[in-house]
Amino acid sequence: MERIVEKGVCSVRKACRYLRLHRSSCQYQSREVSDKTIKLVRRILWLSQKYPRYGYRRIRALLEREGWKASRKFVQRIRRLEGLGVSGKGPRRRRRGTSTALPTKATKLNEVWSWDFVHDRTENGTPLKMLTLIDEYSRQCLRIEVARKLRGHNVLNALSEVMAQRGIPKYIRSDNGSEFIAKEVQHWLREMGIKAIYIDPGSPWQNGHVESFHNRLRDECLNQELFPSVTEARVVIEEWRHLYNRVHPHSKLGFQSPDKFATTQTELGLISAPATPALRSIPT
Repeated sequence: MERIVEKGVCSVRKACRYLRLHRSSCQYQSREVSDKTIKLVRRILWLSQKYPRYGYRRIRALLEREGWKASRKFVQRIRRLEGLGVSGKGPRRRRRGTSTALPTKATKLNEVWSWDFVHDRTENGTPLKMLTLIDEYSRQCLRIEVARKLRGHNVLNALSEVMAQRGIPKYIRSDNGSEFIAKEVQHWLREMGIKAIYIDPGSPWQNGHVESFHNRLRDECLNQELFPSVTEARVVIEEWRHLYNRVHPHSKLGFQSPDKFATTQTELGLISAPATPALRSIPT
């Protein structure tokens, strides 16, 4: 078109009209990308590779935490161009104890805890069983106990160790797994003054916080690693637990990490349990 205009065949206006181009598109000149934008793109790609199961919203939250300014659409576009989208996940499911409290929503730290089991396998095909314990208010993962088998007394040992550090919760929520409805477990919880909340059988959505956490655990850790042994599984999963608590931008916490949110709530005085509880003996 430039040659036609230079030869005087027609004006720019008529050439654009004939080619059905807008004049602004014809006269547009591309601008050089700034060094700051190049660095931002590199940082987006680096974070996306470090946290492959984070979507663009969480990557943007990490960028803002580091002081970068990037729009949601910009981060999304860069990730799409590089083929860094996160694929979807499949559903999950699980069986009745006697609840000693009504379904309760956590309003403070250490008020409502949730626990459940996750199953996986080591590289040679032998089973792995994991007990997860979370604080529903802060979304902190308080413990992941990893072993080949876990019984009722193993569950209570793990719980008592966390309580020695965090204090005693008012409520603990779980499904109707045999380890949770065992008489020794219910008796020990009753002695400690902890009210048990058992969800209805076949209703995992009633324990949504821990189910959501399990999705993160499986998506970001278990599906990304091969475990040669139980020992290595314990080390890798514990490292991921600390990373989750310190770094994970949680959408329900305003994209703060669970540890950061808990620190803020502690400063505001929103905490519910004593620091040094008197623990009852655990049956063996």
